[in-house]
Amino acid sequence: MTTFGAIARRGGGWLPVLGAATLAGTLATLGLPTVLGRTVDALVAGAPSGGWIALVAGLIAVGIASDLAETYASAVSVAGTTAWLRERLVRHVLAVSPDASRRFGAGDLVSRVSGNAAEAAQAGVGVVSAVASVLPPLGSLLLLAYIDPRLAVAFLAGAALCGVVLRAFARRTAAVVTDYQRTQGLIAGRLAESLSGRRTVAAAGTLDRERNRVLEPLADLHAQGRRMWAVLARSVAEATVAGPLVLVSVLATGGLLLVDRQISAGELFAAGQYAVIGAGLGSLTGIFARLARARAGSRRVGEVFAVGPVRYGVRDLPDGPGRLEFRGVTVRAGDTVLLAAVDLDLPGGAAVAVVGRSGAGKSVLAGLAARLRDPDHGTVRLDGTPLTDLSHAALRRAVGCAFERPVLVGTAVADAIGPAVDRRRVRAAARATHAHEFVSRLPLGYDTPLTEVPLSGGELQRLGLARAWPADRLLVLDDATSSLDMVTEMQIGHTLTDDHRGRTRLIVTHRAATAARADLVVWLCDGRVRAVGPHAELWRRPAYRAVFAAAEPSGESVP
Repeated sequence: MTTFGAIARRGGGWLPVLGAATLAGTLATLGLPTVLGRTVDALVAGAPSGGWIALVAGLIAVGIASDLAETYASAVSVAGTTAWLRERLVRHVLAVSPDASRRFGAGDLVSRVSGNAAEAAQAGVGVVSAVASVLPPLGSLLLLAYIDPRLAVAFLAGAALCGVVLRAFARRTAAVVTDYQRTQGLIAGRLAESLSGRRTVAAAGTLDRERNRVLEPLADLHAQGRRMWAVLARSVAEATVAGPLVLVSVLATGGLLLVDRQISAGELFAAGQYAVIGAGLGSLTGIFARLARARAGSRRVGEVFAVGPVRYGVRDLPDGPGRLEFRGVTVRAGDTVLLAAVDLDLPGGAAVAVVGRSGAGKSVLAGLAARLRDPDHGTVRLDGTPLTDLSHAALRRAVGCAFERPVLVGTAVADAIGPAVDRRRVRAAARATHAHEFVSRLPLGYDTPLTEVPLSGGELQRLGLARAWPADRLLVLDDATSSLDMVTEMQIGHTLTDDHRGRTRLIVTHRAATAARADLVVWLCDGRVRAVGPHAELWRRPAYRAVFAAAEPSGESVP
């Protein structure tokens, strides 16, 4: 898990540069009042002051150069850390199983990767700035003590009040910033959901209701934003009162000492300047606010890293026909049992249909076979090898998946079928799944950008099937032909049934015709295997026929 400390350390070589520049600027700032005071004393006494004036100019030049170096080092460090953190987040999110990442909404994840990562990346710079910001007041205290210890006592009396203000500000800000970022993520998540289902929203005529749902947390966000500004305004007001008290206390004490001729006019001038620097404790509210945002951002980023990625083994599959076994497999979602003690032994090379009413556990079973999730108990084996023991390359080479609503990724159509795959293999997969017919009619064929392709649901599914087709041992099709027209579905069904490559095909379906073409049917009911057998044999049971009657009200009858 990436912690605040780990993110802070990632600033790398630029943090020492930032620290050195800040230290040089601080020393110049602290040295300037003393040099100016000596210049004042020299001018009052009529002594030569050219050397002191030159030293003043030199300290001012050092301060300007330090500010420039500090700004540059800070920007480069934050930019580099942000890029590193975002890359790690994206890699981690893609490595986490789909089931595990479901606890975060898509929009919330985008919010964490884009916004919270940038805020967390301020950690290193924030820590250096917070540490460095203590040096000017501390140096002022020491130099005031050098001029006269009574000035240091007067300084401490006012500085203590500033410290109380800062401590209260840091405590109040941390909670407010965390709530604000969480609400931002909630709005982003709801917006992503609405955008992905915008056709459904438009068709249902619920645009106003959906807009209200997305923007419902906006009132909370507004309230939290006002709380943030209220905390900041209150702290600034308190600091505005506390800061001048430091200056008044030091100047009053210094004035009395000057009257008693215990300090010079130049020393009083220097003491006033150090009091101003010390009063700058109030300006630390901005630095502490930055640090609070970085801490809150790192916590939200850390919550993503806390979800462990899928762990793969190192084994390759032995030779085999694609025999698929489920041994004592149980899957839970909270207190709900999705699959309960499932035992299955599916022969290699067979077309196996998985049927059942909605919620029976069909998609869960398919996800286990493709290792898109792991069971809470039990094992899933392919040709005798637990899927968890397979290397990532071996698993994805052996197992292909297609879904009811495939999401196409890549730049062009060819990329969606097979990224970085030889074009001949892409065309072969498209022909096998009857996608070549419509792809070849596109303006640029397989090179047509996905953003310029208006695909129907059936065309999307055919491209999803083509993407899964190259798998050499097991095809898992989760209702992957539900949007196809009857003719195309029958063509692909025959292609799957007569697969000459001898692969095992696990086909989740609601269609009796698809189940009838399968070699074997697994009938699920409430997360349990109710029966396994040929479709014709199971068709004699009224409860089995009722599964398809519920799914297909038109009354498809396939004995």
